[in-house]
Amino acid sequence: MITGQIKNQIDQIWDIFWQSGTTNPMTVLEQMTYLFFIKMLDDAQLDREAISNQLNIDYSAEDTYSYGTWYNPETKQKVPVENLRWHVFKHFEPDEMYRTIQRDVFPYIKTLNRGEDSAYSRFMGNATFMIASPRALVRIVDGIDTLDMKDRDTMGDVYEYILGKMAASGKNGQFRTPRHIIRMMVEMMQPSLNDTICDPAMGSAGFIVEAAKYIKAHYKNELMQRRNDEHFRHTMLHGFDTDQTMLRIGAMNLMLHDISNPDVAFRDSLSTDNTDTDRYTLILANPPFSGSLDNEAVAKSLLAIANTKKTELLFISLFLRSLQIGGRCASIVPDGVLTGTSNAHKAVRKAIIDGNRLEAVISMPSGVFKPYAGVSTAILIFTKTGAGGTDKVWFYDMKADGFSLDDKRNPIADNDIPDIIARFRTLVGTHGSCVQSPEASRKRTDQSFLVPVEEIREHDYDLAFNTYKETIREVVEYEAPEVLIGRAAALAAKITDGINSLQSLIAADHEA
Repeated sequence: MITGQIKNQIDQIWDIFWQSGTTNPMTVLEQMTYLFFIKMLDDAQLDREAISNQLNIDYSAEDTYSYGTWYNPETKQKVPVENLRWHVFKHFEPDEMYRTIQRDVFPYIKTLNRGEDSAYSRFMGNATFMIASPRALVRIVDGIDTLDMKDRDTMGDVYEYILGKMAASGKNGQFRTPRHIIRMMVEMMQPSLNDTICDPAMGSAGFIVEAAKYIKAHYKNELMQRRNDEHFRHTMLHGFDTDQTMLRIGAMNLMLHDISNPDVAFRDSLSTDNTDTDRYTLILANPPFSGSLDNEAVAKSLLAIANTKKTELLFISLFLRSLQIGGRCASIVPDGVLTGTSNAHKAVRKAIIDGNRLEAVISMPSGVFKPYAGVSTAILIFTKTGAGGTDKVWFYDMKADGFSLDDKRNPIADNDIPDIIARFRTLVGTHGSCVQSPEASRKRTDQSFLVPVEEIREHDYDLAFNTYKETIREVVEYEAPEVLIGRAAALAAKITDGINSLQSLIAADHEA
């Protein structure tokens, strides 16, 4: 979540682009992202060099900027690699800095990954440097240099904030999943080295990056084995999108997190081009809401569950098709998926509940996606079984996520996320049975509880939290009607006496 001073700093950088004639928000996003990427590459190597000097550890195999010279295939000249580093060229004179970045640094970052074919090399190939002038570049570099990039998913944060500016200007209707919500979903699903993970609407790769960070944090020793490391870098992570800009940003984001060649590709996941079936063990996603597609463009296998044009329903069909038996899914959905009364809505819910195993429905407050959208959403968590298995479904009513629910989204103390993760893990720990979980004893007046599948069927597969919660109504005793009438009559008589007294005083005054 991007707040406070960093917003003002990014606003200032945005204004520099605008003043220099770059007014297309997507162009601003791209150019800012490239420069952030260049700085973060140098920062990462500076950190490695500091550790190497202190502990005498050789990190040269991980160097982005190996010492010596680099042959620029575009200019046919050798360039000192040191001059390509942020902390060096930021001190150049404006014209020299501009020439260096445009002519050498930009081509250099497009050839990273040691020339191997990778997601990064594929999507960076047509990246273009588009900053208008040396003076504008110096101001932008100075602005970026003041930003605190330590321990931040900076590109994701910048993307999130600029999308808000883009939405405000009517340029783009996308909105990014807040990082803390992604992290919560990953913590709940607890990905492992045995997983093959996919986000079929990946955007800037937030879900994939968080899943990768979770794996690296929890399987550090296991990743030292070549087989596990190869799976992690090349075959574990998959993401698809129809926006080339987002694919480039996602590829850079993944490379910064040491995932060199994930399966990231340009693809309309709902079309016939996507043939993924029984492939993944874990899907994490926030697919597009409220979209409507021509049925002719949609893969026919996705219409088998429900003949619909609604993208939020088609993506659930895609998840069920793409998962292996035993595969799990955690996806954000709009409230309409939980309560919609059309045949398609009911068919999709029946498919999850009767044909597979629905495990949890977590309702989120509408302010979670502000300032970009005020839509009410929920998280659905289910396992593909192909043969039913839903017993009791866990419902949770998230009331706070650690940020105010207005457009400002300032940090606050109230936060249900740690409680959600802890309670959900008690369900997971019972290996599919909720009987032993403390949640089994929760009441319908609590913030979370379990609902038997039979009751959900009785309510026509409605998955709204409010459908099953119990509201406590306090008994209020009122006085008898005759007492109230008597009190009103006495008050009326008092008012009449007061009016008569005033009239007497006025009459006496006139006579005098």
